[in-house]
Amino acid sequence: MKLTERTRDALESVALPLMAMAGALLLFGVFIWAGGKDPLQAWALLFKGAFGDWFSWQNTLQRAAPLMLTALCVAIPARAGLTIIGGEGALVLGGLACAGLPYLFAPPANAVGTAMLLLAAAAAGAAWIALAGALRQYRGVNETISSLLLAYTAIALFKHFVEGPMRDPASLNKPSTRPIDEGMRIGGLLGTDIHWGLVYGVVACVLLGLWLFFTTTGFATRVVGGNARAARLVGLPSARIIVIACAIGGACAGLAGGIEVTAVHTSANASLIAGLGYAGILVAFVARQNPWVIIPVAVLFGGFGSAGSLLQRRMDVPDASVLVLQGFAFLLILASEALRGKLFVERAPVPKPPAMPLPTVIKANV
Repeated sequence: MKLTERTRDALESVALPLMAMAGALLLFGVFIWAGGKDPLQAWALLFKGAFGDWFSWQNTLQRAAPLMLTALCVAIPARAGLTIIGGEGALVLGGLACAGLPYLFAPPANAVGTAMLLLAAAAAGAAWIALAGALRQYRGVNETISSLLLAYTAIALFKHFVEGPMRDPASLNKPSTRPIDEGMRIGGLLGTDIHWGLVYGVVACVLLGLWLFFTTTGFATRVVGGNARAARLVGLPSARIIVIACAIGGACAGLAGGIEVTAVHTSANASLIAGLGYAGILVAFVARQNPWVIIPVAVLFGGFGSAGSLLQRRMDVPDASVLVLQGFAFLLILASEALRGKLFVERAPVPKPPAMPLPTVIKANV
């Protein structure tokens, strides 16, 4: 049966990430074997620690929530043609803005106050990533380099304020801001350890997917990302669309930082700098910048992150060894792009040479 171009693209979008993940797990097994451990046991513990029981599922989903939002910080600007890798900076500034808002005034200790904290976090992240988009459009600065440097700048600002002007005198061993009021914290979902940030992440992915694929502004964003010259020829405001896409992505990463403060840490401290913004890059690339696919991919990588402690306890390997798995996955995802458009290509049959007429054959033999 002859496959249509759209069917081939859909099959490749599923097959290539699966092949890359399978290859990453295989290389991770080789890495474990090189360290003198049993790779079969490592693979079993990896999935048991991620999805083996309800406790594992709670850890997995709790870790998946910020990954969804930081992945959107990569995916939405990518749809506009930009490669943004500075989501870590937007996340830490979002967490700082969330924890710092009570220093300016006293928000109400209820759901309204929580919403104000999260809006401040999203605004900080949006402004930071929009700056990278504006530098690209108006000054010609490469957005990949600028967003990464802005992430380092954001981390430096975060440490300055947390360890300096905003430091809580009661935080002796670990510099932190003042804890936010208990009434403004995000609780567990239906009595579980899974906080409501998971719902925010899922809703953000679903809504942004609908915006990208079913609205005129989303279509314009994809046109700008697909062919910037064609977008200019039809009169689309490319610069504004790109800056807005960066702001939306940054708002998602900033919201992730606010959720980490209000649901997990209750204050801004160094625990917020955990590499969630960088892990979101991998999630977005595996999901092919599709907001809807980000949801299951974030759950998968959240599970790998939660399984690290089980590997450490059972096999005496560092829990950071799962970062090696993530590194393998990222390299193979990038390498798999070389196969795009070639995996399900139907080869045309080689035509047979025409038979020579009988008189010609006889003449040739003579």
